[in-house]
Amino acid sequence: MTIVNIPAGWPVTEEAARAVQDGLRARAVLDEPGPPPGSGRVTGVDVAYDDERDVVAAAAVVLDAATLDVVAEATAVGRVSFPYVPGLLAFREIPTVLAALDALPGPPGLVVCDGYGLAHPRRFGLASHLGVLTGLPTIGVAKNPFTFTYDDPDAPRGSGAPLLAGGEEVGRALRTRAGVKPVFVSVGHRVSLENACAHTLALTPEYRLPETTRRADALCRRALREAA
Repeated sequence: MTIVNIPAGWPVTEEAARAVQDGLRARAVLDEPGPPPGSGRVTGVDVAYDDERDVVAAAAVVLDAATLDVVAEATAVGRVSFPYVPGLLAFREIPTVLAALDALPGPPGLVVCDGYGLAHPRRFGLASHLGVLTGLPTIGVAKNPFTFTYDDPDAPRGSGAPLLAGGEEVGRALRTRAGVKPVFVSVGHRVSLENACAHTLALTPEYRLPETTRRADALCRRALREAA
């Protein structure tokens, strides 16, 4: 487990964080297809908080994309690095997530975040932020649609419907289990939406949520419990 300090110069106000977000958003790459689904490695990242102790734990779990077997994992624990502000949650999570990724023994491949990328009020959620900072291909797979609207996809697995901000498509409501509530997929960096959905389906052979999310969630919760 890696112990993380808040980086020097990290934003401490909403105004400063929004300025950083604006500067990084211009660097997001949205016109690359990304790695082929089912190939190489794919890594899930997730975080857990203990606000009473001012502690956040992050986990990174690397899977073989073809078999979904775990090939590596790492955790990091640190202080919560930013107050809770809707639209700026990445600033609470990024330092520990980066530390967990850095602690992995090899390249993570595609990174799947439990959250949002382009599907964000300022079009720059955690998946986008993390992708720009690392240069890695990233996607967001969220459990709920946040503030966005969508028509319910058809019942069969693999059905999808646009996730909309007014008339703008910011992601996809994707049915990963027949007749079960969809997940909400958005691009982060260096991956197309079609490819992001294909990766999500490849990662959900049995459950609604991707194996990356399920495994990273369990690991970061364990790391939080074990943190002194």
